[in-house]
Amino acid sequence: MRRALTVGATTAAALLTPGLAQAHLVVTGMGPVYDGVTHFALSPEDSLPVVALAFYAGLRGPQQSRMLLGVLPLAWFAGGLASSLSGMSLPPTVLPTATALLFLSIGGLLASNLELSPRQCALAAIALGLIRGAADLAGAPATGSSVLDLFGMCVSAFALFALAVSVTLPLQRFWMIVAARVAGGWVAAAGLLLAGWIIRFGAKVQ
Repeated sequence: MRRALTVGATTAAALLTPGLAQAHLVVTGMGPVYDGVTHFALSPEDSLPVVALAFYAGLRGPQQSRMLLGVLPLAWFAGGLASSLSGMSLPPTVLPTATALLFLSIGGLLASNLELSPRQCALAAIALGLIRGAADLAGAPATGSSVLDLFGMCVSAFALFALAVSVTLPLQRFWMIVAARVAGGWVAAAGLLLAGWIIRFGAKVQ
């Protein structure tokens, strides 16, 4: 029985192993907009800081939530478009390091529930959008397809931010607010882990 299970698991792993790995944008076959949506959904480095920032915005109230809901996707589109048009080529540690700092800062912001002015909150959303938009399209050619990919990512960021804000915006009980802040602590911990990995092993994945 043990041998049969081992053979079955090995066979299943061999059959499920993809023949081609996509290291950058996902190709779904349904068009570039859906490719961008899928890329965002499969990239925790994109979605996690968006959720953390949305939780923080929800704790700040509806006015700041609406403002960041508009600022974030616009900054994301601007960052991706600038990266694609410029053919940006940065050292391999720059964008991963920026992503680790985003996780640390936005996760820490949510965990501490720090009071920021609307302008400072907008700057946080702009930084997130510019950095992750640039990272998503770094090295991608400036074509209509890549712009539509970027549009799909921005729509996804908008939708996820709106859904996440709706979770924390109505919270009144103290323990619920604490639970949302604990989620920020986990995001910050992920950023710390990523930063440690970059320091120890560099940004390249072997």
